This record gives sequence, C-alpha cells and structure tokens, in this order.
Amino acid sequence: MKINRIIYKTLANEIGKPFISILVGPRQVGKTFLLHQLEEECRNKGMKVRFHNLEDPDDLRSFSGDEDQLIRQLKNSDAEVLFLDEFHYLKNATRIFKVMYDSGMKVKIFASGSSSMEIHKHLKESLAGRFRLSIVHPLSGLELQQTPEYSLAEFLRFGGLPGLTHEQEAEEKMRLLKNVLQTYLLKDIKALIKEENIRAFNALLYNLAQNQGQVVSVAALAREVGLSEPAVKHHLELMAQTYVCFPLDSYSRNLANELKKVKKYYLYDTGIRNCLVNDYSRLDDRQDRGAIIESFVALAVIKQLKVNMEVKFWRTRQGDEVDFILLKNRVPVPVEVKYRLSGPVVPDGIRKFLQRYPDAPFALVFSKEALDGVECCGRPVRFLEWSQAEEIEYLRNVE
Repeated sequence: MKINRIIYKTLANEIGKPFISILVGPRQVGKTFLLHQLEEECRNKGMKVRFHNLEDPDDLRSFSGDEDQLIRQLKNSDAEVLFLDEFHYLKNATRIFKVMYDSGMKVKIFASGSSSMEIHKHLKESLAGRFRLSIVHPLSGLELQQTPEYSLAEFLRFGGLPGLTHEQEAEEKMRLLKNVLQTYLLKDIKALIKEENIRAFNALLYNLAQNQGQVVSVAALAREVGLSEPAVKHHLELMAQTYVCFPLDSYSRNLANELKKVKKYYLYDTGIRNCLVNDYSRLDDRQDRGAIIESFVALAVIKQLKVNMEVKFWRTRQGDEVDFILLKNRVPVPVEVKYRLSGPVVPDGIRKFLQRYPDAPFALVFSKEALDGVECCGRPVRFLEWSQAEEIEYLRNVE
C-alpha cells in the first residue's frame, strides 16, 4: 500500500522554487519513491518532466559527455522539471547544477543521492545559496500506522525501512535488512575507503551498534577496534555523511565538571542496529531493551528537528547525566528515557540539571506508560509514553 510520507508536503512545495532540491539519506529509505511521486504531481499539473536514474547504465550513458555538452543538452531540453536519481554518479554534477542555475534556465531540478563526503564538499563549494537539502529518513512509527499490521513492538524489532512493508514473514524482513547492510558496506563504503580498511570499518560499525547510546570517546573506540584515532574519526565522519550514524555532542556551558570531548552515537534505524548485533528478540525478552527504547526516542527526535533546534546529551565527571538535552533557540529541555516507572519519580539526572540550569522551562520523561506530571525545582516534569516522542509538539511552547 502507498504510505503518505510526512516530508512529501515540504518537497511538493518546492516544485515552483528556483533552487535545486536535493534529497539525501541512506539506501532504501524511499528517495526514489518520493521523486516518482513528485514527478507524478508535476505531470498532473501539466508540466513537462524528464526523469533519469543514474544507476541505470543506459541513463548514465546519456550523461557521459563532457560538461559543456551536458549543459547544452539540458539547455536544449524542453523539460520544466528535471529529476536525477542517484545524481552522485554524474561527474561534476554540482558544477553543472551551478551553471544551469546561474544561467537563469527555467528548469527545476530535483536530485537524490546516497550522501558521501564528496557530495557535501561540492554542495558547499559549488552550490552555496543555490540548493535546499532534505534528509530522507526511514519510515517513522506515525507513518507506519497507515498500515493495518503496524505495532510498536514490531517497529522496534525491524525498524522502518519501507521495503519491509512488503514482507510478512520475520525471516524475510531479516533477509532484507541484511541485504541493505551488505550493500552499504560493499558498495557505498567500498567506494570511499581502501579495501583493506573494510573489515576495520565493519568492526567499528558493530561496536557502535553493540554500545549504542553509551558515552564514548574516539580514543576508546580506537582501542576497541585496533585503529588509530585519525582513522576512527574518518570512519565516523563517513557514517555521519552517509546518514547511517548520528553523533550527539555533550551539552555544556563550560562548567568545569561537565564532559566535553565525548559523544553518543545512534544508528539510523533500529532494524539495522538489530541486524548488526544479530538479535531480533522482542523488547520484553531483551537485556538491551533500555538501549532500544532510548534509540527509538533519539531517532524520533532527530527526524523532527527544525533549523533552530538540536539535540545533545549531558554528563558530568561525577556521573550525573541526562539522556538528551533538546534545544530550541538555545533553550534547554532535559529528556530522560526509562523502560518502565512505578510512579512519577523524577530521575536524579533531571533534578541535577534543573538545579544547575534555571533557564530550562520544564523536563520530559518517556516511559512505557504516561503518568501524572510533578514539579521539580519549581518547574513541571511531564511523563509521556514512548510513542509520544514522535510528535515534537512538546517543544511548541518553548520560545
């Protein structure tokens, strides 16, 4: 069945805008599907369109000329909207986009790609001020609720890759996840790092999955996987630039006892994380259920961040910590994630944070069941269900 993506409305509103619209994200999250939806909408409006999938050898061959030839070819086209799927296969794509944009050509460009270091570099250097970047994530729980078989328990096991909606059997879902992971390692990453480093990269990816949500330093990761610190930094940057892993920085206002040089890492999908550790057990049967739920909340928040928002975590040298600090216009809101609570008890980390940061307007605690709110340090602490993390309306009243 067709699932209406939350991001689609934003993309559709860009059809009449002159900037280049670029969709990035990991493999198999629905970028091509969104481009075809946009293509259909343009055709329904009577617009002339051209669609090219540059993973298709025939399509790529038609773009094999030099830059000047390609630019003339595109200028002579009668298309009003040009769709380029997997545009990173096109040599000097961003330079071609720049020339087309600067020449005043009346053609709207939508391009998608599995992001890489090179794409980001060229976007900043060649297309500054000329493009709009949209990150396409796996399906959220809210989107999957459009399917009759959705359940949070299954979402936490297998994640939100759209291809899973076509599979009914657990074994087939596991096979799909494994194929996506292998394609990422053998195709995307193999093209970006040396052959002999693939195994070390794989070890680092597994380590992050095993320790997801834990506070770690580059030095500690380097010791664990037997790589140099510069190599680990490079691999982590690759994961971030391909949107497979999201690093969170520590929150600090330069208090001497707050940790500053550590991070937390979350893989982009719970199903991919479970695939890496080879454990698809149901939540109640897992030893790592706390990490699963924390990851679910982290990813739910990351998918919804606006330009004036960010998410970090907080930890002191004394061990006081808060899972997440949501920031809107730099105003901090501490967020703690628990598997289950017997009552509305304020976690120690939340209490310590509210004591140190009087500008935090309230705090949030996510757990299995919603509970009555309480007050701490003169401010409200709200207790919400896990699933409510997917609707970031709880920050609406933060100025």
